Amino acid sequence: MQYDYLFKNATVIDGSGGAGYVADVAVKGDRIVRIAPSISDGADAVIDCTGLVLSPGFIDVHTHDDLIVVKYPDYVEKTSQGVTSLIVGNCGISAACAVMKDEVPDPINLLGELDEFSYPDVASYREKIAEVMPSVNVGTLIGHTTLRNNCVETLLEPANEANVAEMRKTLKLALEQGALGLSTGLSYGNAINSSTEEICALSELLAEFGGLYTTHMRTEYDGIIDAMHEAFAIGRHAKVPVQISHHKCAGAKNWGRTVETLALIEKYQKMQEINCDCYPYRAGSSNLDVSQVTEDYDILITWSTPHPEMAGKTLQEIGQAWGVDVHAAAAKLLPAGAIYFQMHEDDVRRVLKHPSSMIGSDGLPCDPNPHPRLWGTFPRVLGYYSRDEKLFPLATAVYKMTGMSAARFSLKERGLIKENYFADIVIFDAERVNEAGTFQNPKQKAEGIEYVFVNGTLTYRDKQMTGHRAGRFLTKNS
Repeated sequence: MQYDYLFKNATVIDGSGGAGYVADVAVKGDRIVRIAPSISDGADAVIDCTGLVLSPGFIDVHTHDDLIVVKYPDYVEKTSQGVTSLIVGNCGISAACAVMKDEVPDPINLLGELDEFSYPDVASYREKIAEVMPSVNVGTLIGHTTLRNNCVETLLEPANEANVAEMRKTLKLALEQGALGLSTGLSYGNAINSSTEEICALSELLAEFGGLYTTHMRTEYDGIIDAMHEAFAIGRHAKVPVQISHHKCAGAKNWGRTVETLALIEKYQKMQEINCDCYPYRAGSSNLDVSQVTEDYDILITWSTPHPEMAGKTLQEIGQAWGVDVHAAAAKLLPAGAIYFQMHEDDVRRVLKHPSSMIGSDGLPCDPNPHPRLWGTFPRVLGYYSRDEKLFPLATAVYKMTGMSAARFSLKERGLIKENYFADIVIFDAERVNEAGTFQNPKQKAEGIEYVFVNGTLTYRDKQMTGHRAGRFLTKNS
């Protein structure tokens, strides 16, 4: 057989969590067709991978890239770090199924502008992904706040019976059309007053379609244990897996409590399926929320509509310049974006290392000065945490961003280097791989990512997009 690509002498870390081994890997069309100690058949392109790791392409399970992959299908922010598949629609906000009126409410506005929302169902979003064929594969969750926005009179109140019936109808169709599950963003003002019963009524639809329930819980601060109990109860009610989004213990007085939260996950895992995702930084990022403003830790402003000149400065610096406290400064900056240094490094490490966690970037691509996680999450895990800090072996790091993620989101024949699996492949230098961006200068391509293939198509090499894209819309088990 004449192969399209033959990778020689690669250190294969296959995404299963098992140790690496040296082998040749052959690709034909969109599939891995052969793995052997040595392959001598001809190939259109032979790539010598001596000294390099060949692994499955990374799966970013927590993104807000719903609209950016349509707007900029050469999605260098993710492709340059070895990401080949995205899960969009997290934190209760999805572009799929969104029907906007005259403005985009918070936090749905994190995804894009009013004129970009033109996907009233999953079928129309799926068609758009097929049309633009981005540089990454895309699967979507359906956001609870998106569903609410379509039908409630005010987002600040619980949905009524008629609203819930309408949301169920939209969600059922979305699942039939290939959505992977339901997400909530219950800590946001426009969802926090929705009832547990409302979410249970929606989540009941998931089991029939093998969907999952992912949640940005009601709080990641003092009341986190109660919020976890609510999430687990919803999962038990619906008989579906629960994914806690960007698990953290936020706020200085909660530092260290991941010992408690991870023990709770372990306890309930004996009764139900529970996982979490996390990003490898002690800072989170979102819109500036005055209720979260504190002097306990730094808050870096990323953008401000009335005061764009303050981007890149901390709230304390801005307050000092204006002669006011941080609360008054925050009020004056609105609307604005912020990076909150709200976690303790020990907690970040504890969650990253835990067997229940997988990797998601949670980056905000519309942010003019984004958190560096948008460009650097996966290389940072591989380089800084695995290689340099020795938090876990490289095979574990790869598993947390490939095989584990594909299994949790039911992405069939992806996430492993295995014969007859899709050829989503990243080749990287384990000695050099790392993020290059910083909080002040985040838009930097990672170091050490040599080649990225999506469905057998060479999409990125030598720190450049090739201009060839082959991303597809991902449905459960497709």
